[in-house]
Amino acid sequence: MSVWPKTLPASPTLSGREGALVCVSIDVDPRRLESLLEALAQTRFPINPQICHDAAVVYLSADGREGTQTVTLVEFPAYEGRLDEVRNALDSHGFEPASVHATSMLDEIQREPTEARRWVKQRVTTVQ
Repeated sequence: MSVWPKTLPASPTLSGREGALVCVSIDVDPRRLESLLEALAQTRFPINPQICHDAAVVYLSADGREGTQTVTLVEFPAYEGRLDEVRNALDSHGFEPASVHATSMLDEIQREPTEARRWVKQRVTTVQ
């Protein structure tokens, strides 16, 4: 008789009563950083954000093109069950709730420190 499970989960996670532990990333214009931090302070759980100025983020356009942008990045751990609360706090302070990006904490821990973040964002281009 074995004490080990017969099958392993497809992708392991760190989880608790409120779901999987994720790394929340929000890119913000540096001029609005203070307002973002005030919005995060309105949540009902403590947030100790890490702020990275001049972070490189790789954006993937819908047509497959990549573009790199330098942003101020605010990151903190949270449980999946708290993401709506974070989005609502941002929305109430005039931030786009879709600016919240969450990745598995295990993926984040295993990510190479020099590896840029990759987010799928629709880039709107105007033809003149």
